[in-house]
Amino acid sequence: MKRTLALLAIVVLAGCTVSVSPGETPTAQPTIPSDRTTVTVERVVDGDTLEVTYADGTPDTLRLLGVDTPEVHVGVDPAEFPGVPDDRAGRAWLSSWGTNATQYVESRVANRRVEIVVGGDRRGSYGRLLVYVYVDDAMLNRELLREGYARLYDSEFEYRDGFADLEREARDAGVGVWGFEESTTPLQVTEIHADAAGDDRENLNDEYVVLANAGNETLDLSGWELSDESGKTYVFPDGVVLDPGDSVTLFTGSGVDSEGERYWGRDSPVWNNAGDTVIVETSDGAIAAAELY
Repeated sequence: MKRTLALLAIVVLAGCTVSVSPGETPTAQPTIPSDRTTVTVERVVDGDTLEVTYADGTPDTLRLLGVDTPEVHVGVDPAEFPGVPDDRAGRAWLSSWGTNATQYVESRVANRRVEIVVGGDRRGSYGRLLVYVYVDDAMLNRELLREGYARLYDSEFEYRDGFADLEREARDAGVGVWGFEESTTPLQVTEIHADAAGDDRENLNDEYVVLANAGNETLDLSGWELSDESGKTYVFPDGVVLDPGDSVTLFTGSGVDSEGERYWGRDSPVWNNAGDTVIVETSDGAIAAAELY
């Protein structure tokens, strides 16, 4: 009887054991810091998410509390940003500012040691630690709102009212993402050839974008920028003009520039075959044309 009970116990325990594949070990989330803590920023995921390591080398993912920058890895939602229309231009505008926010945060904290304070000892979605980030004695969360890189992500937290004031001031002043204006230029993206024949990496000049002047006046493209959703940017040099009805083709690879052909000079593809956005901004930062595909 004792032998039977012992075997039964072994079977029951085996059924309760967590299955772990060979070579894998169960992982647990790092302990939530109770005090102001110094971390090293290993990667800026986007404008409001950071991957960091603690002093002992333990990794963690942080979500800046109370702010939300436009998405860069998934589709943007104009409904979250009042004043930005839910159309091609509005979505292109948000995509552009998502990239701008990411680049701004990279310029502030990438590969640097920063201090964090946890908001309410809690984690948010995807297990990300909700924090205030301090760099050079300034709170990054506040900077993003003040400079128009983010909106208030409304929830209950210590600085909620102050954050709301910062967003309102930025919106009233038309700062950053809040400065959207409808394009008045006749520039159009008339063709996007993203999928080059064969291996895209070996056929860069079969990847191209065509822009055309559909208006009645000459367009001076000097200093205008053409970019994709990830922020890869080509700047048109001085003297590039389009007469009414004229077009210019921008090839990804290298070549000799001419009146109707420009070469980006990149050594790798730009346009995502599965879908991307062509964004053209004037030298003043206004969206001149946008095309999603």
